[in-house]
Amino acid sequence: MSDDPWLNETEQRAWRSFLAMQRQLSLHLYRHLQREFGLSSSDYEILVILSESPTGRMRAFELGEVTDWEKSRMSHHLTRMAQRGLVRRETCPDDTRYADIVLTDEGRTAIDEAAPSHAANVRAWFIEAVGPEKLAALQAASDAVLTTLTEHDTKPTQN
Repeated sequence: MSDDPWLNETEQRAWRSFLAMQRQLSLHLYRHLQREFGLSSSDYEILVILSESPTGRMRAFELGEVTDWEKSRMSHHLTRMAQRGLVRRETCPDDTRYADIVLTDEGRTAIDEAAPSHAANVRAWFIEAVGPEKLAALQAASDAVLTTLTEHDTKPTQN
């Protein structure tokens, strides 16, 4: 690792290009979800997670762990989704002190309708644009960054 904290010109261009790509791709994907299906990116994220759960239900704290959302953000968002009929809260059968977040029939329909279009857009705007060779390299690079971040999180802080 370099002692110089500044990015050189090549590093700066790559970093800014990555940020612009990430921002624009997310914007295009989620504008489409909102326009075509009335779902926010947060709605879609929660619906995907619940739809992939074998029971279609999870505790809110589990959803928070998967999404890296704070408790208050999760609570407010789940309330809005429940008001729209996408999810509901049910008493947890294993521990009545807690509530499970359950995917409703309306939520299942919403994800079933939105997911194929979303996947097609990811394919068209990302997968095909990157190509198979670069896709493998991008996955390797992403995995390396995630490993570094995990290692950073587990290191004791220095005083």
